[in-house]
Amino acid sequence: MTKPRRRSRPALATGALVYAGLALATALVLYPVLLVLKKAFEPGRHFALTASPVPEEFYLGHVQRLASATGPGGELLFLRSALNSAIVAGATTVIGLALASAAGYALSRFRFCGREVGLKAFLIVQMFPAMLLLMPLYVLLSRLGLLGSMFGLVLVYATTAIPFCVWTLKGYFDTIPRELEEAARIDGASPFGVFFRVVLPLAKPGLAVTALFSFMTAWNEFILASTFMTEEVRYTLPVLLQQHVGEHAADWGVFAAGAIVTSLPVMALFYALQRYLVGGLTAGGVKG
Repeated sequence: MTKPRRRSRPALATGALVYAGLALATALVLYPVLLVLKKAFEPGRHFALTASPVPEEFYLGHVQRLASATGPGGELLFLRSALNSAIVAGATTVIGLALASAAGYALSRFRFCGREVGLKAFLIVQMFPAMLLLMPLYVLLSRLGLLGSMFGLVLVYATTAIPFCVWTLKGYFDTIPRELEEAARIDGASPFGVFFRVVLPLAKPGLAVTALFSFMTAWNEFILASTFMTEEVRYTLPVLLQQHVGEHAADWGVFAAGAIVTSLPVMALFYALQRYLVGGLTAGGVKG
């Protein structure tokens, strides 16, 4: 029985350098986040001049001020804005997944008139920045009577996220073997049964990426929400946080506390979907 070979010293030195480089890169990436976290839990309205990411004094006043701020009707603004963001982001994710999965599957499996034109149109739409679409979207929502409503904001977010989601899912559906669908049809499955029972379960990683993108698009977006939402009780979290950074004064402590709290749902969603994000394309689809 042969003994396992020991790693040579050059290999160990190379591994140590690689890990040291990765640790340094991680520290550089996390350093700005640590500064924001420091500001959220130290007293004062402005950032400290020290480069240390550790607060000299632990302070919860910024979080308390953020949570206790009330509107004209006595409602808690942060909780109301968090609820608005959750409703808008959740509805955008559901609509984006439903429409993008159906459109992506159709564009992947079927050949029909206008297919190539539709795919190119989705790509062309992605080239235009949101600022260019701001005025026409404002006019459309005003004509439809949806200006200032969360339903109108959901429609805007869904239409801007769907082209990217369609292309993502279309590319993922292309990697799923057609033989699996043919086998399901031989067993008597209907076209809808093939789609819901065979294709969608295999496309969980692609659906996870699409859901995460749609949620983050709606949760973090600021420009469209600040333009279309005119009532304070309908603000989303990014719009509410911007109110603490004015032209002549800025309360960076409250802003940092709100930024940290606002990022927690996205981090939790990413953690929940990570096993699908790193999963194989068709892992478990074929035995043997």
